[in-house]
Amino acid sequence: MGNSKKKTFNFPSAFSILFIILIIAVGLTWLVPAGSYSKLTYNSADNVFVVKTYQQPDKILPATKASLDNLNVKIELNNFLEGTIKKPIAIPGTYQRVEQNPKSLQDITKSMVHGTIEAADVMVFIFVLGGMIGVINKTGSFNAGLGALANRTKGNEFFIVFAVSFLMMVGGTTCGIEEEAVAFYPILVPVFVALGYDAIVCVGAIFLAASMGTAFSTINPFSVVIASNAAGIPFTEGIAWRFGGLIAGFICVVVYLYWYCKKIKADPKASYVYDDREEFLNKYMKNIDTNAIQEFTTRRKIILVLFCISFFLMVWGVMFGGWWFPEMAASFLAITIFIMFISKLSEKDIVNSFTEGASELVGVSLIIGLARGVNLVLEQGMISDTILAYASDLASGVPGSVFILAQLVIFIFLGLIVPSSSGLAVLAMPIMAPLADTVGIPRHIVVSAYNWGQYAMLFLAPTGLVLVTLQMLNIPFNKWVRFVMPMIGCLLVIASILLVIQVSLYSV
Repeated sequence: MGNSKKKTFNFPSAFSILFIILIIAVGLTWLVPAGSYSKLTYNSADNVFVVKTYQQPDKILPATKASLDNLNVKIELNNFLEGTIKKPIAIPGTYQRVEQNPKSLQDITKSMVHGTIEAADVMVFIFVLGGMIGVINKTGSFNAGLGALANRTKGNEFFIVFAVSFLMMVGGTTCGIEEEAVAFYPILVPVFVALGYDAIVCVGAIFLAASMGTAFSTINPFSVVIASNAAGIPFTEGIAWRFGGLIAGFICVVVYLYWYCKKIKADPKASYVYDDREEFLNKYMKNIDTNAIQEFTTRRKIILVLFCISFFLMVWGVMFGGWWFPEMAASFLAITIFIMFISKLSEKDIVNSFTEGASELVGVSLIIGLARGVNLVLEQGMISDTILAYASDLASGVPGSVFILAQLVIFIFLGLIVPSSSGLAVLAMPIMAPLADTVGIPRHIVVSAYNWGQYAMLFLAPTGLVLVTLQMLNIPFNKWVRFVMPMIGCLLVIASILLVIQVSLYSV
């Protein structure tokens, strides 16, 4: 009698998914025609504009409004002079086919290495964060704090989910807190587990809520502000519509999370990640015993307060201090060192707990580098500009409502090719925004289509942050897709309705 045990299919890991996508990206550089727009940058040292065109000498132009007008770049001069726009801007009407630059098999491993080097700042931040978590775990502060929290929230566990979702939504809409959100998982995962929830709830309250907030950005400088500037309009145009979408999106997220939380509370086996719970618990709860009663001493309270301060400091630095990952890593490291001094741990325990905590996030860091490698292949293969040029041709010469929905679809697709919100803004807005003039609608509606379309894709795009998040929490990609698809549907329905209404009201 044969073995009746059925072989179960294991969905590929994040590494395998990105490796397959990297091979596809290399193949695309052979199939998609290479092309390039001329790019405009501002040289602050010499106070001049530099126009870079493929295989042509750079053109130096005076940094004046007249130069922008001659290039048909409808962006305020001050946006360059004040450093609001730092990345190269695609110049409308300059697209040209260039010689094909296909990548080879050896470029697969090269791009993986170079992508990892480019992601070094993010990786250092993640290592420092992991080390910090390891040290605080060793002090017993998390254990004691979780026990106190569990006692105080009995019967009202969902309030924690609601509060975290609200804060992440606010962070998303105001400062685009996404990459920085990886810092919240190591501390909040044990909290959600102690409340009786699973890994998906944690991703929902952090990544899903933050991304929905970023999709409906109101004053986020890394998406809607830079996109509006690149479109040649004030970012305040259309802000009321984006705020209305934000409220609708937040309601969808909270209702959906409430439904899911209630379902898994009633039956833990209803969890989408029930089969993976052991691996998940071993990773995040191995040093935490929620049944053990540990005294929540003053020292442990101070350590947790310092830990929380580090996050507020990070958000302040990103919003007002011009910080990026090196500065964030340095601030976390400084607070970690202070915690080490007051922890009363031995020197050996401190070093071992820090290195062990950092080592647990090596896999997550490498995924970031691999995703950057995909972007490098597409960039060096010079096919991103071609895709943008084809997309702009598709969207031109159609009625306003069809035009704006086509823009939404185009930005969904471009979100996969260019997962950076600021990168896509400076690449696409100077090309796409003028098309709005040809169909008689305001440019701010195109900015909304960019925001909503790109982020509908970034909930799923393997080249974005989602695989990093899933790797941290041991969530298979297919189970995440099952969970998030209803929210993507909500986002696209809200976006489509708001876009069509705006076109009907503002068409001239």
